[in-house]
Amino acid sequence: MPCVHCVVVKAANLLVSVTVLAFGFALPARGALQSDGGVVDIVKPDPPKADASQAQTPSPDKLKATVGSDASKKGEPTDPKARKTYDAAIDWDKHKFYEEAIENFRKANKQDDGHCTECLRRAYLLAMKVNDFKDAAETARDMLAQANTDVERATAHFRLAITLQRLGISAKKEKCFSDSCDEFKSALGIEPKLTPAHYGLGVSLANLHQDDAARKEFSTFIDQDHGSPDMHDRAARYLDRIELARATMAPPFSLTTIDGRHITMDGLAGKVVLIDFWATWCAPCRAALPNIQKIAKKFDGQPLVVLSISLDKDEDKWRSFVKENGMTWLQYRDGGFTGAIAKQFNVNAIPATFSIDADGVLEDQHVGDADIEGKLKKMVARAAEMANRKPAAATENPPAGSGN
Repeated sequence: MPCVHCVVVKAANLLVSVTVLAFGFALPARGALQSDGGVVDIVKPDPPKADASQAQTPSPDKLKATVGSDASKKGEPTDPKARKTYDAAIDWDKHKFYEEAIENFRKANKQDDGHCTECLRRAYLLAMKVNDFKDAAETARDMLAQANTDVERATAHFRLAITLQRLGISAKKEKCFSDSCDEFKSALGIEPKLTPAHYGLGVSLANLHQDDAARKEFSTFIDQDHGSPDMHDRAARYLDRIELARATMAPPFSLTTIDGRHITMDGLAGKVVLIDFWATWCAPCRAALPNIQKIAKKFDGQPLVVLSISLDKDEDKWRSFVKENGMTWLQYRDGGFTGAIAKQFNVNAIPATFSIDADGVLEDQHVGDADIEGKLKKMVARAAEMANRKPAAATENPPAGSGN
């Protein structure tokens, strides 16, 4: 049986992957995107066969490996009436009626006399997925009330802390950040090795303008954490420029491009980044391709990186399309709407592009073939001005332009 420290740290790392946007770089809340006048129609494939809740959460198998038991079976309701409601909730979830799914998961827990931990887990994750932070916070409090072990209590405090932080970011409420600090501290009081809580605590303290205390937490996270390497560069940037912890930052990620280059979001600091989510099967994406090609060519040699992220599942078809269409800028295949990076950017329709400034701040999301050249020109000018003010630092990534 794994040790309690190992279990809770692994569980926390899974939670970080689920709620990475909570840590100071939340994206704008968006439901299903609509087509606007003058914007290329968006395309979305049929829903995947897997549970929609698994699109942004660890699978039951991963949870089993983490906690040493089949959590999805262990925590399911045993009362027949509750079981019927639970099955209905799963069906609502599968068909993407998330509000109904959340309501039924919570109802099933009540019908099961508050013993259905899986009901609350699913309700919480879905509420976070649709940015219903008030409902998520209420569910996290229910989870805390029925927690029986230190692992469960630490995890519940951590979840509640994340939720309150997200609520603070979206509603700009100082009390939410203060309350989230209390919850992060409670989680660490139960499990001191839950290192992601130091990162989260740092973000909340930064939003309360307690900058010295925030820096201490980021430093502790870097020193003690061994499970979230992609977050270390971001924490180091916050240590250097604490005001970025209060900004709407693009989520940190790392990837290896089609030609074998390793790229990280924080490694692109100092450059404007245009991320384009697309797929070969998406007709509007193909229609928008000439505009992306034009941008990559026009800004070549300037502090701008174009990164196209394909949602294609067929790798050979993607590679052939990229080659045949002369897509020489940075290319990566994420494999679908459930791909790791698509989930981080909350992509639920394509084509979609994100513009990110030289500090890593998410400036805007564009759906379809919107005219963004003017805005990119201003962002690139600011990036060049910043570069002229300080010595250029060597990075692992391409210096500028289209990635050639």
